[in-house]
Amino acid sequence: MGKILILNGVNLNLLGKREASIYGLVSFDDFLETLRKQYQPMVIDYLQSNEEFVLVEQIQLSENQYNGIIINAGAYTHTSIAICDAIRSVSTPVIEVHISNIFAREAYRKKSYLSEVCIGSICGFGLNSYRLAVESLKLMMG
Repeated sequence: MGKILILNGVNLNLLGKREASIYGLVSFDDFLETLRKQYQPMVIDYLQSNEEFVLVEQIQLSENQYNGIIINAGAYTHTSIAICDAIRSVSTPVIEVHISNIFAREAYRKKSYLSEVCIGSICGFGLNSYRLAVESLKLMMG
């Protein structure tokens, strides 16, 4: 068994409603329910916040609490040195995920402040990007 934290950032509370051609029609809550069932008995905790400081605090509090963190910081990916520094400050392995392929989108989305401090990045596979990240952490846990 293991314990993983999924952190979603700004605007990801609108999944299933926002820009369906990019982000799909499924809400994250519905996807999370399926993900938790698929990976039982693993514990998958979840937090979404539109506030940068909440994400930073949660990363800091994760130390020794989780086997890994999956983060989709949304637009904070491209702007937040604070989230980058928080990830750098913990020993918990962190995987960056994105639903869309950020490298095939607008120029400003191609820079990630998080990639350099995460153990890996997964993007472009829709909500399955999260599933691939869970699989990666599961392999690391043995």
